[in-house]
Amino acid sequence: MDSAFAETLTAWRRHLHANPGLTLAEQHTAAFVAAKLREMGVTEIAEGVGGHGVVATLRRGGGNRSVGLRGDMDALPIEEQNPALPWRSTVPGVMHACGHDGHTTALLGAAKLLLDDPSWTGAVHLVFQPAEEGGGGAKRMVEEGLFRRFPMERIFGWHNWPGLPAGTIAVHEKAVMAAGCRFEVTFDGHAAHAALPHLSRDPMVAAGHCIVALQSVVARNLDPLAGGVVSVTIVEGGEAVNQIPRRVVLKGTARWLDPKAGEAIREGMHRIGQGIAATFGVEAAVLWKVGVEATVNHPAERELAAEAAAAVAPVRRDVPPAMTGEDFCWFLKEVPGAFVWIGNGPAEDGRELHHPRYDFNDAILPVASGFLAETAKRALRAG
Repeated sequence: MDSAFAETLTAWRRHLHANPGLTLAEQHTAAFVAAKLREMGVTEIAEGVGGHGVVATLRRGGGNRSVGLRGDMDALPIEEQNPALPWRSTVPGVMHACGHDGHTTALLGAAKLLLDDPSWTGAVHLVFQPAEEGGGGAKRMVEEGLFRRFPMERIFGWHNWPGLPAGTIAVHEKAVMAAGCRFEVTFDGHAAHAALPHLSRDPMVAAGHCIVALQSVVARNLDPLAGGVVSVTIVEGGEAVNQIPRRVVLKGTARWLDPKAGEAIREGMHRIGQGIAATFGVEAAVLWKVGVEATVNHPAERELAAEAAAAVAPVRRDVPPAMTGEDFCWFLKEVPGAFVWIGNGPAEDGRELHHPRYDFNDAILPVASGFLAETAKRALRAG
């Protein structure tokens, strides 16, 4: 990639960072993507796929092979804390704290590289996905006929990764990211004056015990070698400091790599919730909503991605999976594919994912675009 276009990509990425589109509200990002594709000369552009998704198709020659490349577009409901950053978010309470601005830009860069390269034949479908951050964007695209409308034999994606050296590509043997759910545990009791607790059935005390007890699910119900996380992140309850409330709700997330671990966590949460409710004379309800399944690479596509990665950057094959979740899993349930990480550089001074001081490392854009383009070409040649 020439330096002039690399600078163009940086400008595009910073524009997207300054103008983020929240999950399910990515219409301006989608319009920007479509406009840039048209400027490059792309004519096959489908908009409004699975919400604000955009799918562009590049065709060359008479080949009948096809491949998909994916980049996610949405931002997070986080107030940015980078006051000195010239391209900081201009949308209150919304920022690209996960690097999807970089993912989108890198896919635009891959489009340019492929358009300028006459060495391949076939079809490349560029999937600009909305609503990855808990909005079910990939699943909705599948349900609305993504793979029927845009047939592809394989699909590939990536995520920037703070803590991995900038530009280094990590290829995982099996699982890349975890399955996950959002849960709610509701305790209903009997409200009373805070000075007369004997007249209440206190859901707050039950909730407190539950927060602690839920940690035993992973510690005492899972194989120590199996990955699992249970995190209570929200507590809702109470209206007055001198009243024991009627209801307290705990909300959080659970993650796992192995389906058996997920089932053990689910069963353990229900058992603990009901057991604590019985202990304190309140009622309990446990709501469990799976958001993503584990993101697991297909073997042949994993090796293809590793070979493509080695052609453009240093490669690591020893990086363990993360307990974060990834919407890309729903694409991998439909067609073979692989998902890699590309190092974003040191995870320090707020460079962590979902941190209010996070910013994508523009220096890795040429590597990411190059990896995507190289992967597409190899997939179109592969048996």
